[in-house]
Amino acid sequence: MIVIIYAHPYPRHSRANNALLDALEGMDSVRVRSLYDLYPDFSIDVAAEQDALAPARLVVWQHPMHWYGSPALFRLWMDKVLQYGWAYGKGAASLGGKDVLWTVTTGGDAGSFSRCGETDLALLAQPLRNAGEQCGMRWLPPFSLHGVTTLTQEQLAGAGARYREMLEALAGGYDQAGGVQDSGGRP
Repeated sequence: MIVIIYAHPYPRHSRANNALLDALEGMDSVRVRSLYDLYPDFSIDVAAEQDALAPARLVVWQHPMHWYGSPALFRLWMDKVLQYGWAYGKGAASLGGKDVLWTVTTGGDAGSFSRCGETDLALLAQPLRNAGEQCGMRWLPPFSLHGVTTLTQEQLAGAGARYREMLEALAGGYDQAGGVQDSGGRP
């Protein structure tokens, strides 16, 4: 099963993230947890979030880039849900062995995230990667979509198709490895 932790402050207004999520419709192995829909008051149900993560083989952290970081509710989700003793530290085994994928959309083009031949996106991902690895998760190469404010509907649909194809390939690998299959969809 794939669980997407989706954090967009205005989930219904995001052309890019909605295109990515819409492309996943009908994938029985995907569950989307839209944090700003679930917790508009920022009062996170930690037990529900931990329960949602339990059957996942892949956890996707999907959000738009906000000032070179993640939106506030996602940061709070990490602080509350990824608890010592549950997600990391002595006796923690809840997330160990799961994969984690960072899916990020940016308003700037890809060139805005490189300097001197280096990829700044990899530098920006480092805190998330460290958090995932601290929890015993395996970091996968990020899925990024840049310049979203200027992309056409066709370009967004193409990105959605690539996203679905990647997640289907990952889900297929989990199925072959004895992964959990479940039914459901977006909240």
